[in-house]
Parts: sequence; C-alpha cells; structure tokens
Amino acid sequence: MIEAVADRAATDGIATMAETPQHGTEMVQALEAGAHGGGEHVFPPFDTTHFASQVLWLAISFGLLYYLLSKVALPRIGGILEDRHDRIAWDLSEAERLKQESDDAVAAYEAALAEARDKAHTIARETHDKLSAEMAAKRASVEGELATKLGEAEERIASIKSQAMSEVGAIANETAAAIVTQLAGTEVSSDEISGAVSAAQSR
Repeated sequence: MIEAVADRAATDGIATMAETPQHGTEMVQALEAGAHGGGEHVFPPFDTTHFASQVLWLAISFGLLYYLLSKVALPRIGGILEDRHDRIAWDLSEAERLKQESDDAVAAYEAALAEARDKAHTIARETHDKLSAEMAAKRASVEGELATKLGEAEERIASIKSQAMSEVGAIANETAAAIVTQLAGTEVSSDEISGAVSAAQSR
C-alpha cells in the first residue's frame, strides 16, 4: 500500500512539474539533494551555533565533578592514605621496638652467660684449691699416722727382738749347760756358761 502511495505521489509530482516548469525544476533539485543525503550537515559538537551552550554545560559538568571529587572521593582517598601511612608508621615503630627488645634480650643473655662462665671458673678454681688443701691435709695426717705407727712398730720390733735375743741367750745357756754336763759328766756354773755363750755371740 505504501509503494502505491509513493508511486502516486511521484506521478502527481511529475504532472505538476509538467504544468509549472519552474516549480518542477525546484522539485527535481530537492529530490536530488535528498538522494545525496539531504544536503551538507555539520556534526553537532562542532557546530559553532551551539558552542555557547556546550561551554556552559561543560563548565557545569566540570563544577559538579570537581565538587563531588573534592567532597566525596578525595576525602575518602586522603583518609585511606592517611590510615595507611599511620599503620605503616606504627608497624615500623613496633618493629623497631621489638628489635630493640630483642637486642636488649640478647645483650642480657650474653652478659648472664659471661657472668655464669666467670662464676663457674671461680667455683671450679675454689673447689680445686679446697680439694687440694684437703688432700694435702689428709696426706699429711696419713703420713703422720703412718710415721707414728711405723715408729711404734719399730719400737715393738726392737722390743720383741731384744726379748727374743734375751730368750735366745737363756735357751743357749741352758742348752750349753746340758751339753757340757752330758759330755764332761760334771756341772758347770751358770756364769761360766753365760760368759762362753756371750763370747760366742760376739764372734
């Protein structure tokens, strides 16, 4: 139906152009202009007739954007950056404090270790000296006891030796008296036998 109406309009236009040649020429030019894109059109942003309104809306948009950024976005970003800066500073201070505490603990441990070593050396030296003194005292005591016992033993041995020698002399006297009596058939006095035994022992 639309095609029929268009054909009819085109037929009427041709008939009208035939009746009025000037009007027909204008219609042909208008159709040709429409066939070529409706004439020369400018892109709206580049149209100089709209520059004033475009600049106005640009200023309004920029102002609104600046207001939103300055009142909403930038304070939040600044707060986040400040919080991060404070957290980093606190972490660094805490790390420095912990490092100082660890250094102090290591220094205290080394000092305590050195003191313990000195005490251990002192105790070992004192113990060695004490044991040496005790051993020397015990050795002197033992040597004294041994010397005393040795002297007593020597005295006892000398006493036993002298007693034995006296008994040997008595036994020798008795034996010599018995032998002489048996051999000579006579008894000899004890003084003579003692003298003879003594002379024999002295030889």
